[in-house]
Amino acid sequence: MTILAIDTSNYTLGAALVRDKTVMAEYITYLKKNHSVRAMPAVNSLLQDCGLTPQDLTKIAVAKGPGSYTGVRIGVTLAKTLAWSLKLPVSAVSSLEVLAANGRHFQGLICPLFDARRGQVYTGLYEYQDGRLQSVLPDQNVLLTDWLGMLKEKASPVLFLGHDTAIHEETILHELTSQAVIGTAAQHNPRPSELAFLGLEKEEADVHSLVPDYLRLAEAEAKWMESQK
Repeated sequence: MTILAIDTSNYTLGAALVRDKTVMAEYITYLKKNHSVRAMPAVNSLLQDCGLTPQDLTKIAVAKGPGSYTGVRIGVTLAKTLAWSLKLPVSAVSSLEVLAANGRHFQGLICPLFDARRGQVYTGLYEYQDGRLQSVLPDQNVLLTDWLGMLKEKASPVLFLGHDTAIHEETILHELTSQAVIGTAAQHNPRPSELAFLGLEKEEADVHSLVPDYLRLAEAEAKWMESQK
């Protein structure tokens, strides 16, 4: 099986080709540039470098959010278009779960984190059990202070992952002290190859009904709904 993985849900743009248990190619950048003009060229480059064509693919895996509203839409739309046109199965994976996969060798809880502004974060809680990544608490949009209070009660080491951890690092360390472990620079980039392996285990999504998972409404949509009440 040859899986194409696509992640444009945040500033990190990732694409990977995985065949069986081998990572054939992986492309990752962390740049504040337009994913809409860079994602498909990245996919084309991977295929060409590996001597493959789109017809050689057997599955698409995509990061479905949360993250940047526009970024998530770009990746999901690209994955759906490829899956529909090539008649391939597509699986969607939480962007937070993809990031949490970088904590594979950590002995404790794993907390992937994206900033959601106004003191809020997109986060979830994961851990590895018998070599498999498991969800401990579901992904959510939550006030960071409330989240840290809950983590403190667990009295377990917590690995924080994600570039946005730097925004909240002072608060995290103040609240959790030695209980908090900040990931290394390399661990903050979600790996599209991990997305591919996670996607391999996920159920196939319906290509027409697959939608991004923002975890909360966009501000404009929330205001519109409020105005309709």
